[in-house]
Amino acid sequence: MKQLLFIFIGGGAGSVARYLLSKFLNSETSAIPYGTFSANVLGSFLIGIILGLALKNNVVSHNVVLLLATGFCGGFTTFSTFTYENLMLLRSGDFISFCFYTIGSLVIGILLVFLGMWIVK
Repeated sequence: MKQLLFIFIGGGAGSVARYLLSKFLNSETSAIPYGTFSANVLGSFLIGIILGLALKNNVVSHNVVLLLATGFCGGFTTFSTFTYENLMLLRSGDFISFCFYTIGSLVIGILLVFLGMWIVK
């Protein structure tokens, strides 16, 4: 039960942080949702650091991983919003923004997980 509480608290904090970031960065004048993009790539970097530390001689406890990686990063990043925004870009016919947003999110996200894990080695 304690582990579920860690995930719950981290997830709530991550969701609020993502909402605030999106409110600050998303713009009506830009086709690309920079708030979601920033949350997803920053969350990728954070999870790389957290899991990298967890793998490195058990520097981070399992409960901290649940709080920060599963909870916070899980609430902070958002695949469902990402896919919805991509659908809206496709529906609007903005294929260039769709390509930049989709490919950029995936490539940069993977690179930042790698970078986070590499930094803590």
